[in-house]
Amino acid sequence: MPMQVPLLDLKLQYEHIREEIQKEINEVLDSQSFILGPKVEALEQKVASYLHVRQAIGCSSGTDALLLSLMAIGISAGDLVITTPYTFFATTGSVSRLGATPVFVDIDPSTYTIAPDLIEKKILGMKKDDRKRLRAIIPVHLYGQCVDMKSILKIARRYRLAVIEDAAQALGASSYGRKAGSMGDLGCFSFFPSKNLGGYGEGGMVAAKSKTLAEKIRMLRVHGSKKRYHHQIIGYNARMDAIQGAVLMVKFQYLDAWNEARRICAERYRELFLKSELAENEGTKKGFITLPSVAKGNYHIYHQFIIRAKKRNQLKKFLNENGIGCEIYYPIPLHLQECYKDLGYQKGAFPESEKAARETLALPIYPELCSEQQEYVVGKIREYYSP
Repeated sequence: MPMQVPLLDLKLQYEHIREEIQKEINEVLDSQSFILGPKVEALEQKVASYLHVRQAIGCSSGTDALLLSLMAIGISAGDLVITTPYTFFATTGSVSRLGATPVFVDIDPSTYTIAPDLIEKKILGMKKDDRKRLRAIIPVHLYGQCVDMKSILKIARRYRLAVIEDAAQALGASSYGRKAGSMGDLGCFSFFPSKNLGGYGEGGMVAAKSKTLAEKIRMLRVHGSKKRYHHQIIGYNARMDAIQGAVLMVKFQYLDAWNEARRICAERYRELFLKSELAENEGTKKGFITLPSVAKGNYHIYHQFIIRAKKRNQLKKFLNENGIGCEIYYPIPLHLQECYKDLGYQKGAFPESEKAARETLALPIYPELCSEQQEYVVGKIREYYSP
């Protein structure tokens, strides 16, 4: 019977915080107040303080955090928004739902995040009319690592573009000491259960430096109203549940420790892979595995531990057969998705995103992952590549 190493094991986490969680949920049940309220407000204040932003606004999902942010800055039909094709669908789906069009820019192959130099190249290559329609950039802090925000913010200022950070996978990550989600005009987070800070259902949050934008987002999440039944703008229902606020407040106090535990797991993987001679070492092109790269100044929180692997699909099948959970994020870049056929992109348009989609594999990583499990994972990968 092979050892079982799931991609993520939330049951272990719950065992440690069960009593705290149940106490908070029972308080919500006793109150019979289930939408927004003091639990959500406490979480908003805690996250805003953590990020050093003016306000944080709880909402119903990470997708809705993106949508509310785009609505708040006035994105509408005909507008253009620059982002990456190598991300979860919500990043561009939110743009498209408002009638705007995503403009794709390829990734840096070492970090999997959008390449700032290619953003500027894309803007300079646009027709004059298209450049006038360009309104915003959505950089994605993918897998727990920050984008090169210094460069992106310079470009945004130069061309007068709003910046909405998709930090769904990066609460607690930072770049040169500045937290993901706090550097642009707005920052969007997801509390989907699998995230480093995950709820017990759907949930999201928007971080805002501007009081004006924060107030608009608060209105948008409750059908565009400040006062009940008085609607100044057209919004929709994107409120956070009180139970999610209560659960997340308990879990928030452990976030930094959990993130650091993930970093320890990541370093253990590095040591094991390099010792096994499976991986590239210091930029060499030898080996079957390419390990994650951390950009200078970045604090990586390893929402996922992503490797590049030769014969990736066959390796995944082998690992699954041996009790090891692993996943492909993301097998089809967004520019090649059927729903974006009308944008006219073909294979080869964004080679680095397409290559990452063919080669990357997420290995198990979570705070409770033990050294024996990691040794088993690396041992099985060594077995797969052995002659």
